[in-house]
Amino acid sequence: MNEWTAANAAFEADYARRKRTFLDEQESKNTRIDALARGISTGDVQSVIEFASLVLERSSYGDLFEKSFEIDYVLAERTLLIEYELPSPDQMPTLKAARFVPGTGEIRETHISEREQKANFDATCYQICLRTLHELFEADEHNNFDRILFNGSATYVDRTTGRDTSSCIMSVLVKRADFEAIDLSRVDPKACFKSLKGVSAASLSALAPIPPVMELNKEDRRFIEARSATGGLTEATNLASMDWGDFEHLVRELFEKEFASRGGEVKITQASADGGVDAVAFDPDPITGGKIVIQAKRYTRTVGVSAVRDLYGTMQHESASRGILITTADYGPDAYQFSSGKPITLFSGSNLLHLLEKHGYRAKIDLREARKELNLRNYG
Repeated sequence: MNEWTAANAAFEADYARRKRTFLDEQESKNTRIDALARGISTGDVQSVIEFASLVLERSSYGDLFEKSFEIDYVLAERTLLIEYELPSPDQMPTLKAARFVPGTGEIRETHISEREQKANFDATCYQICLRTLHELFEADEHNNFDRILFNGSATYVDRTTGRDTSSCIMSVLVKRADFEAIDLSRVDPKACFKSLKGVSAASLSALAPIPPVMELNKEDRRFIEARSATGGLTEATNLASMDWGDFEHLVRELFEKEFASRGGEVKITQASADGGVDAVAFDPDPITGGKIVIQAKRYTRTVGVSAVRDLYGTMQHESASRGILITTADYGPDAYQFSSGKPITLFSGSNLLHLLEKHGYRAKIDLREARKELNLRNYG
């Protein structure tokens, strides 16, 4: 009887502790949501950017590609500016049919023609552009956006030089009134894009770079106030389904602890949803230190080489001495091959969990569970 009483008391105490943790975390998140809602209603720049990022983060494209974009907002012109990383042509699906041959036990695959591949890539990019514009205008209940700029970029190997290249291949600046007059269910995506005075080459699959209608002023990016993201971590916390903003703050906090012993500093940038620079570390070590750019990608699929190329380009643009890419998943062989010999560190989900444990925190990464949960968030 005494054993049962002790076990029951321990159970009740554990339940009370977990309940308090849950309620405290719930109150904290609700407070942040209320503050964000107030900022959106008043047109606060940072709140509008975070809101737009959340809208696009919820937009699901299945397994086609992992979204990557940068967002800025010009309050004086009530204009939202987006730089969107389009799928790579090399990653587009080409399988047409698969047939089992009983005589040999083989599965023979047939693929669509090169012409069809190019047509699919073009159609996909135009539809991504229109869908992005539609989702943002529709979600903007407070009419913060009078106009939206969409610059679509593609990362590819330039066949004339053999160098990795990222170029803007489509650009359009759309007024709300013009877009709301369109019936998207009946348009041809390319014709609609052109009617909105969109700029692109005759064929997007040619990957011909074009001058964008307008560009984001990346020099004006400002560091934002950091917040703690480790307080609510438990062994049940799935990092792969964590809010992407919380994930970026978690990464910043961990690396701040890493650099603290030698007087380093880590700052987080405004919401970008995996685009550009998520955090910047300043390491004072005279030999190994310098400016380090950090990108945090809360992915549920293998990270391809395009993300590493983007990081390398950002390092050069920022004049950084090193780049660090952190993901909840893992990297493909092409990503590891590209980073070999370059001042780039690739952190996989396993590396991230080890770093958490090093600083006294425990969590988990369950990619399958995260894919289910994120899908429910998108459509629930």
